[in-house]
Amino acid sequence: MLNDEICKKRDELNKSIENNDDYDKIYKISVELDELIAKYYMEKSSYEGIEEEKVEQRERRRQRKEEKVEQRERRRQRKEKK
Repeated sequence: MLNDEICKKRDELNKSIENNDDYDKIYKISVELDELIAKYYMEKSSYEGIEEEKVEQRERRRQRKEEKVEQRERRRQRKEKK
């Protein structure tokens, strides 16, 4: 999972810093971590977009059901008047 990869990369970066590794190595790990984090947020926002769409679909279905109930009630009332 992406969260696990981020944690491992962050640990790797921290160890590299603690060990006073070469700047280029630390920078490379830092960039890799940034890319993983960016990927995480892109996937998360994509997922949230899907969830929002599902909520909107449910709301439209609910509205259609309400409209059908209202139509049935109006028909029933018209029949009663006859």
